[in-house]
Amino acid sequence: MLLKSFSVKQDWVDYNDHMNMAYYVLIFDQALEVALEKFKMGESSAKDLNRSTMVVETNTKYLSEVKQGEEIDIHMTYFDHDKKRLHIKMEMIEKSKKKISATIEWISLYIDLSQRKVTEFEEEKLKIMDKFIEDNKTKFSSNNLLFSSKLKK
Repeated sequence: MLLKSFSVKQDWVDYNDHMNMAYYVLIFDQALEVALEKFKMGESSAKDLNRSTMVVETNTKYLSEVKQGEEIDIHMTYFDHDKKRLHIKMEMIEKSKKKISATIEWISLYIDLSQRKVTEFEEEKLKIMDKFIEDNKTKFSSNNLLFSSKLKK
């Protein structure tokens, strides 16, 4: 499921004439913000409710170079949760070649920012995420996941 599209900026390109690895993670993070806002856990939740998510573990695979000016799409290919954690996998697809350039899988914890401690999702957010999973389950794949055992269901 498409989250967001980007055009690779000159500032993101390193001396090897391709996008620097740091920007892959930045782009995945910015794309995921689209979903986090739908789940009422993004920037607005951090500012208004003092609740947010923090990434605690990632696995990134760089599969194909991305160069300046190329158009890329970020797709969510897997999403699940338990009472305190999000499990996400995304793909970066270079549009013109329709080729997967990178993947990232990560685990995030839900945080009460006033205490800087892990907390459980509110019932409303659990319902939003469960509906999202139900509505999109045919678009998700659990193949090749590394972090499935991290959720406590």
